[in-house]
Amino acid sequence: MPAGRRRRHSAPTEPVVPAGPATVDLHTHSARSDGLLEPTVLVAAAFAAGVRFLSLTDHDTLAGYREIVSIGIPTGMTVVAGVEINCIVREEQGLWEGELHLLGLGVDADDETFETALARQRAARRTRFGQILARLRQLGMPVDDEVATLAATDDDALGRPSVARALIIAGHATSVEDAFRRLLGHGMPAYVPRDGMGPAEAIREIRAASGLPVLAHFSDAAQRIGLVRELVDLGLGGLEVHYLGFDASTVASVGAVADSLGLVPTGGTDYHGDQGPYADAHARLWVPDALRERVEAALA
Repeated sequence: MPAGRRRRHSAPTEPVVPAGPATVDLHTHSARSDGLLEPTVLVAAAFAAGVRFLSLTDHDTLAGYREIVSIGIPTGMTVVAGVEINCIVREEQGLWEGELHLLGLGVDADDETFETALARQRAARRTRFGQILARLRQLGMPVDDEVATLAATDDDALGRPSVARALIIAGHATSVEDAFRRLLGHGMPAYVPRDGMGPAEAIREIRAASGLPVLAHFSDAAQRIGLVRELVDLGLGGLEVHYLGFDASTVASVGAVADSLGLVPTGGTDYHGDQGPYADAHARLWVPDALRERVEAALA
């Protein structure tokens, strides 16, 4: 996740020290949504770093996964079809930006009903994207030229990180984090609320497409265990425990919630590319190898 979107996470006080090179990364993003690398380039970088069990979890699109499959996956690597869905929650639940993020791991990339649901999400993204650009024009910071070639097809899922990068190019921001902090983040001048699925619908759609619904980077899991239980009742199957942005104590507390509720633990870098090469993120990631077996068993 770009640094500008980690507002709920303070600087780690007890950094996770990898016991060895991680072979599992189940949370990554490519240029088909709000990442920087082409899908095949990302896969090659992950393989070179030692990852053998990968999921490309672009926002609201499986286009990148389909590209990877059509071109070919490196021998010895398994790439799981995945997607990330930003779910709208009730305002009274008091969550940052009124959202929960769900990963759909192992979804059927050929499921037409699921693809229709994702197409609706992408359409809502495009509407919001246009509204953000309009806000920036009103603020005297137009970036239309900079974003004109960001996405050529409906399969590309546009997001705020792309606007943030355009703001950097145009000289209106110094970094993605700066763009979110001053302009694009919740309550800032160019912020536009999201529209789309709620958690119940997203979980239902992921399950119907044979996928495992996983609650992503929810550092407050222990403090909001009642909310997590509600999601379990709706069909939630996993919890992202070994997240690159978590410190050691958060990994422990989120892992305890996963154990107590019988959720499959997952983990990943949430790599987008703004913070440097994939190898740099991978060097700080620790996901136990045994986690792969639990995820594969759940998907089976």
